[in-house]
Amino acid sequence: MVRGKTQMRRIENATSRQVTFSKRRNGLLKKAFELSVLCDAEVALIIFSPRGKLHEFASSSMHETIKRYQKHTKDSQANNPPSEHNMQHLKHEAAAMMKKIEQLETSKQKLHGEGLGSCTMEELQQLEQKLERSVTTIRARKMQVYKQQIDRLKEKEKALCAENAMLCDKPLQFGLQAWGRAGSSEERAVVPSAEISEVSDVETELFIGLPETRHKRH
Repeated sequence: MVRGKTQMRRIENATSRQVTFSKRRNGLLKKAFELSVLCDAEVALIIFSPRGKLHEFASSSMHETIKRYQKHTKDSQANNPPSEHNMQHLKHEAAAMMKKIEQLETSKQKLHGEGLGSCTMEELQQLEQKLERSVTTIRARKMQVYKQQIDRLKEKEKALCAENAMLCDKPLQFGLQAWGRAGSSEERAVVPSAEISEVSDVETELFIGLPETRHKRH
């Protein structure tokens, strides 16, 4: 039976993925062990499973092997400075950047009306067109800002008018309430005066003396 070629892509089925991981992990650890024994090589292997579980193999000490690797990497970087080709490439990029900066500075001066003596008619026309487009954009933005300010002022005016109307209504309401209270007081003041006048119309007799004398008088 011919075994099909395995496609190098992520296995979507979780069970199949876990089975494949276990098989290939064991095979990789076996190969690392065989390499260290057969070739007398110092081998260190670190594997993290999809769930974050650590699997490792070291022919001697994992810590010492990692320290050796770090030292070797540091020494290699110190002993191998950037090559001549890389230096030439960096110089070329720096020169191109400086040239671009000079062009931007020259264009800025021309937009300010400086250094126009060396410009041809075509360059002057292009510069004029750029300035006209810039002025058009600036004016459009200016009108937009004006419109926004006018809208804000109108909203503020509406708010002030509404507040003014509320303030004008309050004194009128207060005057009506005060007038109502004054009318009630006057009505209450008239009633006692009428009662007093009625009482004053009643004739009373007051006799001081003995009862007999009072009967004789009658």
